[in-house]
Amino acid sequence: MPAWPWGLLLTAGTLFAALSPGPLAPADPCHDEGGAPRGCVPGLVNAALGREVLASSTCGRPATRACDASDPRRAHPPALLTSPGGTASPLCWRSEWLPRAPLNVTLTVPLGKAFELVFVSLRFCSAPPASVALLKSQDHGRSWAPLGFFSSHCDLDYGRLPAPADGPAGPGPEALCFPAPQAQPDGSGLLAFSVQDSSPPGLDLDSSPVLQDWVTATDIRVVLTRPSAAGDPRDMEAVVPYSYAATDLQVGGRCKCNGHASRCLLDTQGHLICDCRHGTEGPDCGRCKPFYCDRPWQRATARESHACLACSCNGHARRCRFNMELYRLSGRRSGGVCLNCRHNTAGRHCHYCREGFYRDPGRALSHRRACRACDCHPVGAAGKTCNQTTGQCPCKDGVTGLTCNRCAPGFQQSRSPVAPCVKTPIPGPTEDSSPVQPQDCDSHCKPARGRELGRGGAQRARARKGRRGELRRKRRVPAVTAVDTCWGRERGVPAAGPIRGGDPQPRAGWGLRSPALQLRLGLRAGAQERDPMGARPDPRPVAGPRLGPGHGVVGKGDCVTLSLGRFPSPQGRKSSSGLGEIATDSDTSCPVDLQQPQAPPRPAQG
Repeated sequence: MPAWPWGLLLTAGTLFAALSPGPLAPADPCHDEGGAPRGCVPGLVNAALGREVLASSTCGRPATRACDASDPRRAHPPALLTSPGGTASPLCWRSEWLPRAPLNVTLTVPLGKAFELVFVSLRFCSAPPASVALLKSQDHGRSWAPLGFFSSHCDLDYGRLPAPADGPAGPGPEALCFPAPQAQPDGSGLLAFSVQDSSPPGLDLDSSPVLQDWVTATDIRVVLTRPSAAGDPRDMEAVVPYSYAATDLQVGGRCKCNGHASRCLLDTQGHLICDCRHGTEGPDCGRCKPFYCDRPWQRATARESHACLACSCNGHARRCRFNMELYRLSGRRSGGVCLNCRHNTAGRHCHYCREGFYRDPGRALSHRRACRACDCHPVGAAGKTCNQTTGQCPCKDGVTGLTCNRCAPGFQQSRSPVAPCVKTPIPGPTEDSSPVQPQDCDSHCKPARGRELGRGGAQRARARKGRRGELRRKRRVPAVTAVDTCWGRERGVPAAGPIRGGDPQPRAGWGLRSPALQLRLGLRAGAQERDPMGARPDPRPVAGPRLGPGHGVVGKGDCVTLSLGRFPSPQGRKSSSGLGEIATDSDTSCPVDLQQPQAPPRPAQG
């Protein structure tokens, strides 16, 4: 027979001393002096004290001489089992007289919430019963499981072997059959049960979920199945009628708070709940608060508090959820995901701005206005989103600015919403513009204003002007660029002796070697040009109007301006530019002058 843990049994005086307040505890037992969380448990209490007891049988109804439920002096209600008076009360609970078998009576004590049991004791006011079953419930009476059995004949009453002296043989706790309660010298008896007697030795409560489940109970039920009597225990008829009497029912345990609370309190509805710490909540501190989900909930131990941590949302969210995959990827450090980020933020930690906003570098990340609107220009920007770091909007071609609100250098605003900025056009040369001439040509090639080219220059200038107007009216084509050509320059034309258009032997070196160009100058028919390579003269006559005597005189180093129109080529074809093919002297160094074309000279009279 195993030795009973009588040291665990508390009389009324010792229990009161154990439950009375001791020395002043720290301000918060769940945190150390530095404010760090640590495991904490409520104190040991009598969970059945003052609780209602539900008895299946109570004397006094109908009233008898010894028991009358309507008379407080002779009543024996079940409330006497858990009243604060304990054994000091002269009265005990009594069942009614049981005339026949089975003689089963149950006493049920709802504890109000989950407790972690340490012991259960019941004192009998008469001879203790020969068989008692102790049950527990973890779901407030919906289902029941045995904690232990007490019988003088375990095999007959419960079909079990007596409990071994060294505890259960299995790896975990189990319900064992212990000896029946022993009678005391005064005729009473005591039922005592310790959860340690049903558990393997060396099993730690903090590290064993099986043991934690074993000691957890919300309700306790005591089943009195057989009274004590001499003779054969199977002969129940020999002991009837019979009644049970008991008092001082104690359920020693701690309010189950999973190491996250040091006390239990009554809520507004009168229910007993834990005063949770470490970011936990619930009747048993069995879950993390809505915002404390950065790591999974765990029971606190003496070595580790396993406090629930608040999610890191930078002050922009009030709720978060836990993600186990993220928790594993982070090295089991953080698994919280913020929900419904506010203040235009987004991300797992509300750590960046949502689309259409960018981070304000001048404000802290936790500031309510840490994210500013992109405010991209509706016409100049290519989209509504911007760079979340710099705030730069995506601009269309030719548009610049942080919000794409102005045209870039070299661009000007247009009226098109598709291309709001277009390149600024560069003004080119026109007919009325006067081109800039190099300085060296002013002294060598370009004649002075008003200078006449030989005799009759004024008449030729008027003739060219009239000819130009007539050609424009007939052809209706724009004038082409005039060409300045140096005659005789770098050709060694002698200074003496002018070159006339009708000279049958023109001197070598003058720059008009092309018959087409001679035709445009209006040289008389029959004029000959020396071969460019110094060979015999060209006998072909030159068509076109004749120049009279004294006209077309060219001196050494003089320059003339040849105005060319869109005339057909002498060979009947056109060049790629639409102009007649005109040969020019490649050796001359005179630049091209972009001037208005001049009309060809009229033939001289006489």
